[in-house]
Amino acid sequence: MKIWVDADACPVVIKEILFRVAERTKRHLILIANHPIYIPPSQFIRMYQVESGFDVVDNEIVRRMDEGDLVITSDIPLAAEVIKKQGCVLSPRGELYTKENIGARLSMRDFMESLRASGVDTGGLSTLSQNDRKLFAGQLDKLVLI
Repeated sequence: MKIWVDADACPVVIKEILFRVAERTKRHLILIANHPIYIPPSQFIRMYQVESGFDVVDNEIVRRMDEGDLVITSDIPLAAEVIKKQGCVLSPRGELYTKENIGARLSMRDFMESLRASGVDTGGLSTLSQNDRKLFAGQLDKLVLI
């Protein structure tokens, strides 16, 4: 299992957890972004920069990943594509997206997007909490130690 990261929007604290896990488990961690991202020197960690544009990072992750790989993203449409390709998806908040729950997540995303398009202020995500970090680290450990 390789670990792919939708790195443009991934919080630094989550990347740091991923760096430690890659070293500890000797799993390949690949960050994809359309701007340079710091990575520590490691034989297990790589960063690929792609050109800017709508869904360029997402498309690159889906193109490169294999069945059974893990993708870290909060992007629901990307998560759906990864699941179609039989990959695993974990959000930076520790939510595991599955074929059982991704349809509902897509529907809610589309609903919220239509509210915003009609001028309704839906607010944004809250700041990543300590509990979110713990949940992410716990879920990540379960997935990489399988």
